[in-house]
Amino acid sequence: MKRIHTIAVMLVVMLATPVVAEVTIDELMSQAGIVESDVATRDLPKWRGAKKILLARVGPDDLSALQSLYPDTKFVPVRRDAIDVTEASDADAIVGSCDERLVAAATRLVWIQIAWAGAEGCLSVPRVGSGEVVLTNMQKMSSPVIGEHAIAMAMALARALPVYAKKMQSDEGVTLYTGRPGMMPLAGKTMLVVGLGGIGTEAARRAAALGMRVIGTRNSSREGPEFVEYVGLADELLELAGQADVIVNALPLTRTTENLLDKAFFDATRKGVLFVNVGRGATVQTDALVAALKSGQVGGAGLDVTEPEPLPADHPLWQLDNVIITPHVAGYGGERQRHMTLLRENLRRYAAGDPLLNVVDPQKGY
Repeated sequence: MKRIHTIAVMLVVMLATPVVAEVTIDELMSQAGIVESDVATRDLPKWRGAKKILLARVGPDDLSALQSLYPDTKFVPVRRDAIDVTEASDADAIVGSCDERLVAAATRLVWIQIAWAGAEGCLSVPRVGSGEVVLTNMQKMSSPVIGEHAIAMAMALARALPVYAKKMQSDEGVTLYTGRPGMMPLAGKTMLVVGLGGIGTEAARRAAALGMRVIGTRNSSREGPEFVEYVGLADELLELAGQADVIVNALPLTRTTENLLDKAFFDATRKGVLFVNVGRGATVQTDALVAALKSGQVGGAGLDVTEPEPLPADHPLWQLDNVIITPHVAGYGGERQRHMTLLRENLRRYAAGDPLLNVVDPQKGY
């Protein structure tokens, strides 16, 4: 079974940590464009209310906080490193895990709430992928900070910071004063955002604020925010790639996006393009990216996600001076109250039998 996830937002943070200026659910839905499901949970075949919910990664304080909010619900903590399925048989919901053993044992299971955005691992679990069990995620909750991470990488590459950082403390450092690495401004340049969803939109917003021309692609429509000059459909990807000085990949991993950014894609880009990946590692054909970096077709890469992940110590990407790699951390350091607000609202909605928010479509994969 594929790795369920890489970054998990700890439920201690989402449920019990006091926050300043907590965002309301109405504000959050408006800001992030969150929509509710067309189906009320009370209309689902096995729904009987929130009688028993399994919780991953919680401590005594978290359990007490939840129990005080929902006194009629039995909350059962589940340790990831010691999965005990004995409590699962009559569970109505699972929060924070889609472990295949738990799902298989939870014969009454109606709903899973995961604490991260990427749904591909959970959808590989048969009952979830078939739609029998409703899956909700944290899509768009970390989009602002991931957008910032993408811009930080783009700016670092544009100013050749990886080259300086790697060479200044070596014997080559002195040569940098006479043979400086190439740099470029971002203002006036074109950014292509591949996947204009929550993360892509936030990266685009920040790029436009820097004075960049922003174009993008999305699978669903040509609609986009006013700061995106042109929104193309998926079949326009190669054409738009040829217009970009910087490309940000914010694609989710689905059957149609796996290995989508391949040799043909990189061949279609402008020579020296800067490439940033804050989507999913497996949407990029890694060997093709390495070859494009070595040939100069891609002038630099900022990668928060890779395939495989983590990269082996001897992987060629580690050896390239024009590459920044971060360990799938772009979503950290965000506004934690956004996650907490959405989680609490979905718990309230489930208990009341109302439609849930951020429901994943198994057919689309997000």
